[in-house]
Order: sequence, then structure tokens, then C-alpha cells
Amino acid sequence: MKNVILLCYKGLGANLLHLSYCHQIYDKYGPVTIITLCKNLKEVLYNDPKIAEVIFLDQYYKKFSDVLNLSKFLSSQKIDNMFIFYPSIRFFLASKLAKIKNIKCYPFFSKKNLHLVKAAKKFTEKILNIDNCSTETRIFIDKNILDLEKAHIKKNKINITLGIGSSGPTTRWGSKNYIELINRLNKKNNFFFFLLCGPNEKNIADEILKQTDSDSCLSLHSKKISEIVPLISLTNVYIGNDSFGHHITSQCGIPSIIIMLDTPRAYTDYSLKQLRVLPEGVKDDDITHDSNFSPDSISVEKVIDTANSILKL
Repeated sequence: MKNVILLCYKGLGANLLHLSYCHQIYDKYGPVTIITLCKNLKEVLYNDPKIAEVIFLDQYYKKFSDVLNLSKFLSSQKIDNMFIFYPSIRFFLASKLAKIKNIKCYPFFSKKNLHLVKAAKKFTEKILNIDNCSTETRIFIDKNILDLEKAHIKKNKINITLGIGSSGPTTRWGSKNYIELINRLNKKNNFFFFLLCGPNEKNIADEILKQTDSDSCLSLHSKKISEIVPLISLTNVYIGNDSFGHHITSQCGIPSIIIMLDTPRAYTDYSLKQLRVLPEGVKDDDITHDSNFSPDSISVEKVIDTANSILKL
């Protein structure tokens, strides 16, 4: 029996916050296949024994006229149970045309103000007939790979993942603030910082390295996601922008301090390990993708105070 979970999201973080529900579907139905619009998800989940396969869908999802081609693709997968974590008429119709026996989908026309966590939790509880399903789970990482990455972790130091990169400029706290954060923390204790950013954000890491003690920092811009995941899972804390990094660390049981500038709370609303730092006088529900708060609306002092509550600096 082939069980497929369809995650209609391009962002790695948006996919990872659904991982708990994928695991709970596995608990009832057995190994699951994930079809996703995210090209990097496979690199994160390749060690997960509950995930049989991750398929990156890079076509047939943009236009309504793609329904027939999409149905042919789904038919080729020989699917028995399809769980669509999105209110998509297109994917539902394609699944019907593919003659999939059991299709579960979000209620149509519920896309507006969709809270990713609440919607996924309610959907999972309904299809599995359970109460109060967990929003948290653990990312599986191979022990042998962890042992290899331990060579990068600095013993007798507090290892911090700094999420300096992000999916867009409006979510970035800015290199100026990270430089001040690193320099101030280095005066307080013995730290090592892993600068988490993508290959196209190398300039941000370079700017930070030029104005800090470069011996206390390592840029991860050139590493693959499959290398980054086990490495940051070994650090003591995450501090940074809303990025895939905090979804990794929080689901590895690591305290994750997320600097919130234009990220809806749903992205940081599912794990007890997630701590939000908000602009002064702003409430959780006031922040949306259109908020566009200034990076300077969150002070370095406020971030340090939050870190202090965890690390007891």
C-alpha cells in the first residue's frame, strides 16, 4: 500500500513544520512518500525511516491546465492513500482523475489567512481520528554522520548557529546587528559561531567575518544542506532570522531564538524550543509577511537578554 503526503510548499521551513504530521500518518498507515514543491527537502529527510521517498515536483502545479499532466504523473505513482496538506482543487481533481482510492484534502477555499500549523493539526486529527495530535517531532540523523560532524564542534565553547541568511531581505536582521552581537558575546564568554547562509549570501558572511574575530566564526555558505543539518544539530542554540535553520534545530531539541520581522507566528508556533524576539511593543499576531519591520526595531540587547535566559551567560 502506497501512502502519499502532498506538501504544496516551496520553502524548506514550511515543509519541515509539517514533519510531525507525516510521522503520525506513518504511525497509522506505515511508510509514507512525500511529494513536495521543495527541491531541498530530500536532503533533510534522507535518513528518516518513516519516509519511504521524497519526490520533488518541479512541474504540473502552476496552472489549472496542468491537471491532466499532473493526474498522469500521480497515476504512475500507484497511490492508494493521498493526503493533500493544502486547499487545492487542482491537486484534488488530479488525484480523482488518477483514480486514487482514498483522497483527503483541506477544505476548498480556505487558503485566505491559512495558519499552517493549526490547519495541519486539525486536518491530521480528522483523518486519523485522534485528539490533540502533537505538533512536534524529531529529525532523524545518522549517528555515523553525526560523529563525523563532531570534528567541527568546538569543545569547551558554547557553539551557536547564527541564522544570518533567509528566504528574503525583509526577514534579515542585518549584518550590522550580527557583528555587534558576536563582538558583545565574545566579551562575555567563550563562543564559537556557525554562520548559516546560502551560497548566494556569502557576501553577508564575509562582511561579518571582516569585523569580528574570524577565529570564532565559520561560514557554512559552501556546505550542502545534507552537511549542514547534522552540524547545526550539535550546536547549543540557534539565534537568527526565520530560516530553515531554526526548523532544523528546534526539531533536534535545541533552543531556537527567532528574530521576527515579517514572519507569521505559524512558522514559530509549533515547538516549545522556539522562542520569538519581537519588535518593541509588537504582539505575535501583529506580524505578517507584509509587516516589514526595520531590523533596528529589535535591539542587540534584547536578543542577548533572551540568549541569557537560556545560556545563563
